[in-house]
Amino acid sequence: MKRQVKVESTADAYLELLTARGVEYLFGNGGTDFGPLIDAYARRLEQGDPCPQPVTVPHEIVAVSMAHGHAMVTGRPQAVMVHTVAGTANAIGGLINANRSQVPMFFSAGRTPLTEGDLRGARDMHIHWAQESFDQGSMAREWVKWDYELRHGADLEGVVDRALAICASEPYGPVYLTLPREVLAEDRDTFDYDERPRQSPSVSVAAPESIAEVAALLVGARNPIIITRSAGKDPAAVPALTRLAEALAIPVFDPYPTHVNMAHTHGLYQATDPSAALADADVVVVIESDVPWTPKRQGPATDATVVAVGADPLFARYPVRGFAAHVCLAGSTARNLSALADAVGAAAAGVGGGGGAGAARAVGTQAVGARQARWQAEHERLIAAADGRAEAGRAASGLDKAWVSACMEELRTPDTIVVNELGFDTAQLRFSEPGTFFGVSGAGVLGWGTGAALGAKLAAPERTVVACIGDGSYLFGAPSTAHWLSRKMDLPVLYLVWNNAQWGAVRGATRMVYPNGWAVKTGDFPFSDLGPALDLEMICQSAGGYGERVEDPAEVPAALERALKAVQVEGRQAVLNLVAH
Repeated sequence: MKRQVKVESTADAYLELLTARGVEYLFGNGGTDFGPLIDAYARRLEQGDPCPQPVTVPHEIVAVSMAHGHAMVTGRPQAVMVHTVAGTANAIGGLINANRSQVPMFFSAGRTPLTEGDLRGARDMHIHWAQESFDQGSMAREWVKWDYELRHGADLEGVVDRALAICASEPYGPVYLTLPREVLAEDRDTFDYDERPRQSPSVSVAAPESIAEVAALLVGARNPIIITRSAGKDPAAVPALTRLAEALAIPVFDPYPTHVNMAHTHGLYQATDPSAALADADVVVVIESDVPWTPKRQGPATDATVVAVGADPLFARYPVRGFAAHVCLAGSTARNLSALADAVGAAAAGVGGGGGAGAARAVGTQAVGARQARWQAEHERLIAAADGRAEAGRAASGLDKAWVSACMEELRTPDTIVVNELGFDTAQLRFSEPGTFFGVSGAGVLGWGTGAALGAKLAAPERTVVACIGDGSYLFGAPSTAHWLSRKMDLPVLYLVWNNAQWGAVRGATRMVYPNGWAVKTGDFPFSDLGPALDLEMICQSAGGYGERVEDPAEVPAALERALKAVQVEGRQAVLNLVAH
């Protein structure tokens, strides 16, 4: 059914359409290209017309990360708009994270005015010549699923509907639309659009014969294992993965999780690197994991069969990725895992006949029971080892990451959302519910955590959000912008900043390449020193938040309680500057 509304410009129609398509927020860092949009917003807000809530974000990395954080909690894409080439350049790091995390996002930017004449919105400032590029979209094209420039208001509905459908089709990811000022400023009296979007996101699943093939492989396997990293980005995949693992007592290795992929208390859950188990595995199921093992150190046996499951199991946008994927189950991870769990369950029960059922009978319940006991014991050993690290940290002379993480776990409630950017020892966290933990993308573009935590809080204002972030990541995340936004929008988040005054990853990578090199011998690691550290807690205090410096391990529990009180009771943001140097 068609809907007609009164508008004054294409920018006005654009805001109408975004609202109609379910976009709740437009995170923006404005520039000289925003004039038509600003005027359209002013009219709609004054006259009570619907529009996405405008969120002023004074740095693009925070704007993109907020949209990322909102989408990872809700699954719904939000809109971002930045200023021409300048804003796009600042936002690229956030786009890379969104792309590699497969997060849906409607990313847009103004464009330098196209014309030098008398059109409304044509060039009228000196930057309108120097700021133009030959191909603005090329800056972002590597990191988006689709990009286009709106060339006339007549195409608005089709272009926006296409962008939203593509970004929300698996594998999810950002799209990029550039908006010239003259196009946004086009005068119009009405806007006619369909109440139903012209295009909808696509959903795909693996073929039934592929599901049956993998089921037969698993029920006939002597020592199958599962490796994942991001299966839980769709919460519906978690129970399906659990059912699959339980059907045959298959261990689930989850060494660098970005989501809650399985209850951490489950006996088959293995929060460790799979290297030791790979050599003896005959079937390896890789679920939403771009780097399931490090080939230089360990890989599956040459006669093992590797099954890859995911929205894009081959990670087609990675230029080089030589991991085996002998059988692929592409499409919706939750649906494919559910179908596979059903097929394995039926085969293991001897239902339906065929090779799968015969293989299951050959393996037998005794073998499955032995696997269950083996991996339950290994799960308990890993828990005990993690607890031991935390206890050792309690007695350490300085702050220890395992101890701080264990203290946070003691205070964490089941509905708390944890955002982790290189700050937690995740083995200390015992999550059971999907959608309660989120980690940084494999691309590792720092600065994600500050904005992602704000986006998560915006999406779930009734829940406590805790962000644990390394000091380098915190500085990359434009903390003054993040704390200003927290104050302005009433988004109290607890930031735990692990302050070791160094780029730990840079030092670690150097040691791996040169274990006996000059840097290790001398202790001098240029480009990795962040000392002398800032008094990071004072950045939060300047925005009216609670800030505290913590250096003594014995003070950690009480400091966490004070910070959580500020967030949960007083409604203020908080920073604990956890000084570990």
